Amino acid sequence: MIASTTLSNEKITGFAVWHLALPTVSRREHGIGPVEGTVEIVILELTSESGAKGYGEASPWSVFTGSVEACYAALDRYIRPHVVGSRICDVAAIMADARRAIVHCTEAKAALESALLDLAGRLAGVPVWALLGGKCRDTIALSCSLANPDFAADLALVERLRDDAVGIVKLKAGFRDHGFDLMRLETLRRDHPDLDIRVDFNQGLGAETAINRVRDIAALEPTFIEQPVAAHLYGLMADIRSQITVPLLADESVFGPEDMMRAVHEGICDGVSIKVMKAGGMRRAMTVAGMAEAVGLSAYGGDMFESGLAHLAGVHMIAATPAVTLGCEFYQARYYLREDILADPFPVVDGNVVVPDGPGLGIEPDLEKVRKYSVRHSLEQAA
Repeated sequence: MIASTTLSNEKITGFAVWHLALPTVSRREHGIGPVEGTVEIVILELTSESGAKGYGEASPWSVFTGSVEACYAALDRYIRPHVVGSRICDVAAIMADARRAIVHCTEAKAALESALLDLAGRLAGVPVWALLGGKCRDTIALSCSLANPDFAADLALVERLRDDAVGIVKLKAGFRDHGFDLMRLETLRRDHPDLDIRVDFNQGLGAETAINRVRDIAALEPTFIEQPVAAHLYGLMADIRSQITVPLLADESVFGPEDMMRAVHEGICDGVSIKVMKAGGMRRAMTVAGMAEAVGLSAYGGDMFESGLAHLAGVHMIAATPAVTLGCEFYQARYYLREDILADPFPVVDGNVVVPDGPGLGIEPDLEKVRKYSVRHSLEQAA
């Protein structure tokens, strides 16, 4: 996978894990639950024999993928023994060991792969996207979600986004009454006709009302409608898809390649949200996107509640994945966290995320900020 002779012989000697609580700027509502106060993430730092560092982030959400406590334990207790002492170049073998060591915990596995590839890229002097097969784009259109229960505050955010040349928004729906959702979408359509507007229910609709409510939203012609009902209701997703002309996208229904196979077989969607955290790593996310593309489905780069470090993993994944054509939602670092943890600002220019060309992920975390927001920390060095 990596040609560097030095890299092929170097082993991982350090494995450090932090649990962070990052303050946010506002409350956010989603169909499956609110987020307020802080976003909790886990940071992984790997150290090579020569002292090089590589970083990854696990960004869970308890009502969606899992808990921060589970991510921390997965890395600190179950995955650590399979990493320390291993050769850095053996990414595939290490990831296979991690999958066997603990089920689920896809975010922890995503953090591990990110840290491995970041470390490998820094030692080899190449970006992570080069390790994933090469770059197919230099920029990625940025989308920002609107989920504040105070719609006036979201409208102020839209003005800020317009000033920053961000032209895509996703309206989070299904957490209040149907009239509130229609009012917000109608207002955005009327006052901001140039916006690319998407709608995401985050599973917020009940089975008995979903079809009629989605029809009403579809009549206002958003670019797509995402995951209106619970993840396991594949039959209802297929029914909804058959009754609207707006593309229907799956998110919570599709984590990894296994779910993508079922989604295609049962015809539940026209596209899919690709998330590194759901899939369990960049390469599995790329596989999901490729499977969607193979049957004519669209894909975009979704996110969890992330810092800029997790965003970077998603950026490198999309940079190397031609199938992801609908932009990305890597807005948290710029528009939701009070302070990001990257040493340099997450790169957004004229409404687009700029793909880093530096070694590894391209930007390191600021360890002073990591320590500032740390809830707990575990460190091990190989003997």
